[in-house]
Amino acid sequence: MHPDYHAIWQTSRFAIDLASPRVMGIVNATPDSFSDGGRQVGTSAGLKAVLDHCDQLLREGADILDIGGESTRPGAIPLALDEELVRVLPVVRHAVQLGVPISVDTYKPQVMQAALDLGADIINDIWSLRQPGARHIVARHASCGVCLMHMHKEPLTMQVSPPDGDVLASVKTFLIDQAGALEGLGVDARRIVLDPGIGFGKTVAQNFSLLARQNELLACGYPLLAGWSRKSSLAAVASALPDGAAQMNIADRLAPSLAAALLAVERGARIVRVHDVRHTVQALKVWSAAR
Repeated sequence: MHPDYHAIWQTSRFAIDLASPRVMGIVNATPDSFSDGGRQVGTSAGLKAVLDHCDQLLREGADILDIGGESTRPGAIPLALDEELVRVLPVVRHAVQLGVPISVDTYKPQVMQAALDLGADIINDIWSLRQPGARHIVARHASCGVCLMHMHKEPLTMQVSPPDGDVLASVKTFLIDQAGALEGLGVDARRIVLDPGIGFGKTVAQNFSLLARQNELLACGYPLLAGWSRKSSLAAVASALPDGAAQMNIADRLAPSLAAALLAVERGARIVRVHDVRHTVQALKVWSAAR
């Protein structure tokens, strides 16, 4: 663990011990997730499927559940506020009764407030609280956790023209600035986790550079969350085909995802955000035994 790390991630109801890496299981309440969407969101059957998925991830060993109602895949169209509330709040209402920390993946201040009012523990924001009012909602809350992520542009345009060259310095500066702004509003540093935003407006080479040089991100002094699960950069390097990212289906991205998760943890990440909870938990047990 980096000497500046806080051993605890303080959230609404839980002080999460980060002495060991934690697995954040992804719960997509979306019909169009790039990875595991397609549920009939908005119907009773669709809601039951999402709630059952929450329960399943906990049985598989998830330490945290991360619930999101809006797809953030490259090119995704922004979702209307009312629709996101309809998708997310019933899932949060169920999940907060499960006895584990509940994270909500949203950038909309109104969704943040509604989820926190229901007892959610963490706000996980791809916009790093840059939407008007978002930072103040987190600052006004007594103890909710927050994950601040770096993103180039926005989901609709982030892969159209990624930045050139080495991005580590700009990612690091951005994250330190956002965390500092939040602390300036009185938020305890122990509530803050950082995410370099793998795949969010970065090239394949830039994503892997962030992993290779992750130790430089640790110098920010906050715990890191790594979100490599099923990302197209993994397919781009793991597939034997010329256009690997387009040709490798989701099921075939399991092994590359596990490799990336273990490499991220080995390099100091304390939370891994994943779709395949059971396999990730098993892989981390092997990693832990080898230590």
